[in-house]
Amino acid sequence: MSSQLNRSRWPVFVALISDTFQEARARWLFWGLFGLSSLLVGLFLFVLRIDIVQGAVSFMGIEATARPIYNIRKFVTVSYSWVSIVLYIWGTFLAVFASAGLIPSVLEAGRISLLLSKPLTRTTLLMGRYAGNLAVVTANHVYLICSIWIIIGLKTNIWEPRFLLAIPISLFIFAVLLCVVVLIGVVSESAALSVMIAVALMLVSTILAQRDIVVKLLDSQWSRDLWLAFYWIVPKIYDFGVAMKDIILYDRSADWFTPAWTSAAFGIAVLSGAVYIFRRRDF
Repeated sequence: MSSQLNRSRWPVFVALISDTFQEARARWLFWGLFGLSSLLVGLFLFVLRIDIVQGAVSFMGIEATARPIYNIRKFVTVSYSWVSIVLYIWGTFLAVFASAGLIPSVLEAGRISLLLSKPLTRTTLLMGRYAGNLAVVTANHVYLICSIWIIIGLKTNIWEPRFLLAIPISLFIFAVLLCVVVLIGVVSESAALSVMIAVALMLVSTILAQRDIVVKLLDSQWSRDLWLAFYWIVPKIYDFGVAMKDIILYDRSADWFTPAWTSAAFGIAVLSGAVYIFRRRDF
């Protein structure tokens, strides 16, 4: 009986994901997201000119910037690492802004009443919406990062597959931040507030990550403990960025496990809270 119920839920779940895609297109969020990504791809394609001739590298065709490069592969690897950080920040910010309105829109008075009259649970509805948001951003991230990788590879004839790590890392962090967007959207039905809190969390995470420096500056044990407690609670956005840069630049191992499980635990707790509140709300 339970297996039949699970099988019947999958078509509904897929339909909710498809509905999110259609709404993103109808609201121009989908096209805006891909349009801005295409703008960045165009900058790399038409503005960035890397000419490697006898060990010299020239940027954007400006002769004055030409200088000898003795290790072309190292130069390109450094470029990949910095580009990955830019795309990591750009993609995450862009994804949060694009997704914030898709949760409150489903809670509009007439629409939520219609959806809840259908044979689906509230948990399925919210999780389908979450998965739809994630699918839209995944398509954009794959398009953006793979396009940049192909462009740099074609211009330098040096292909560094480690650069593609930016895709799963960016999507993982976005999936965690999307949990926050969903919670704030369910509680307040405000897209603007969802963006504000998600972005603020990104900034706070970066500040808290400087714990080695701050702990030495704080003069009381309770304040140091409080700082460390907040650090372990919030998602490790800064830590993931540093680890990604180290792997792409130096090809060395990094501590993925601790930032991953703590960030995942935060996301699961927040999303579970959103589901609990959504199931108890009176629409």
